[in-house]
Amino acid sequence: MKFLQPTTLDEALAAKAEHPHALPIAGGTDVMVELNFDKHRPAALLDLNRVDELAQWAPEDGHIRLGAGVSYTRVIDELADRLPGLAMAARTVGSPQIRNRGTVGGNLGAASPAGDSHPALLAADAVVEVASVRGTRQIRVTDFFTGVKRNALDRDELITAILIAPSTGPQQFCKIGTRNAMVIAVSAFGLALHPERRRVGTGIGSAAPTPRRAHGAEDFLSAALDDEGLWDSRAELPETLATEFGGRVRDAASPIDDVRGSAAYRLHSLAVMARRALAWAWHDYRTSTSDGRA
Repeated sequence: MKFLQPTTLDEALAAKAEHPHALPIAGGTDVMVELNFDKHRPAALLDLNRVDELAQWAPEDGHIRLGAGVSYTRVIDELADRLPGLAMAARTVGSPQIRNRGTVGGNLGAASPAGDSHPALLAADAVVEVASVRGTRQIRVTDFFTGVKRNALDRDELITAILIAPSTGPQQFCKIGTRNAMVIAVSAFGLALHPERRRVGTGIGSAAPTPRRAHGAEDFLSAALDDEGLWDSRAELPETLATEFGGRVRDAASPIDDVRGSAAYRLHSLAVMARRALAWAWHDYRTSTSDGRA
């Protein structure tokens, strides 16, 4: 097995072009498990830990440009006020040691249906920046996942950053597991209120072949909040509205039975999580400042 260790992004892209089968590794929280259990034996590993460009974040054109190598711990410590949904999801990832090493870019690259960052990124309508020696392109996160543990990257491309608009309204993340911590999600749900656009964003995890948004639920709730003047009045949310929203989120999923939970349980849990997440987010919205921030 070859071990490639570039020190700049240009070197990393050149190495990926020369060795398209090389498996990128940063935190290694997924890759090392597969290697240790002999589930994957790549021809080469592309170590990205020395590529400083990937480990930075900064505001850029109205977004946060989150380098693919930024750890979960840094998202929690440095970006919780701007990306609250992603920070909530990051807090549920593994142990402190895993959060110190694991990265949002690595989570995206693995493209697991149960990836913890995915619902929050979907709800926030994030964009994935990828690059190769041929140039840079952007992929909406809704188009990034193409199948179970498959993504839209070409063989010579690396994830370089995730572009996420700072929150303008409350965000929530919920996760059901077989225990309270250090667990793969049985199902997960992300919610973001976008009052400046009068829109609602959602993200479903571990309940379909790929992470996905509940578009029908988003359209229903966005229209209902607008029609009833709730965006402006910030009045109490009708319970029937929250229940209908939860049902439409449930209907957007297509889970399977597996060792972690049944399809029926996943569907039920999604409806409950969506209803609760909406109640929590709406409470924060009602008590927030005029710009929608809690």
